[in-house]
Amino acid sequence: MGVWSGSCHCGAVRFRVEAEIDELTRCDCSLCRRKGALMAKIHESGLTVEAGEDQLTLYQWNTRVARHWFCRTCGIYTFHRKRAAPDHYGVNVGCLEDFDPQAFAFRLADGLTMSVRSGEGRPEWSGPRED
Repeated sequence: MGVWSGSCHCGAVRFRVEAEIDELTRCDCSLCRRKGALMAKIHESGLTVEAGEDQLTLYQWNTRVARHWFCRTCGIYTFHRKRAAPDHYGVNVGCLEDFDPQAFAFRLADGLTMSVRSGEGRPEWSGPRED
């Protein structure tokens, strides 16, 4: 079990992650492709916002199930509530102090095929894919 402190660029938002991380993902949906973040899947019990919750701004699109939070001051994506696993967050590991992303395997997550216009989404999700 690892414990990391995290923050946005300006420090207005600070959070703590306590979790077992065994891999990172890079999603290929249109939003994640543009933000370019490597993410760790963290159970909701493992993420605590310690300061600046009022500085977080929410972005939702498409089916509006996933909830992406950004710092309203510096614009950094910190974490999001996952559409495919609603009891988990995707945490931007670039925001974590003393976290070495090269020490972890990473996979491409199939978000592109989850990008649908209907509110129903896909009936099933195959999970991270290996490329």
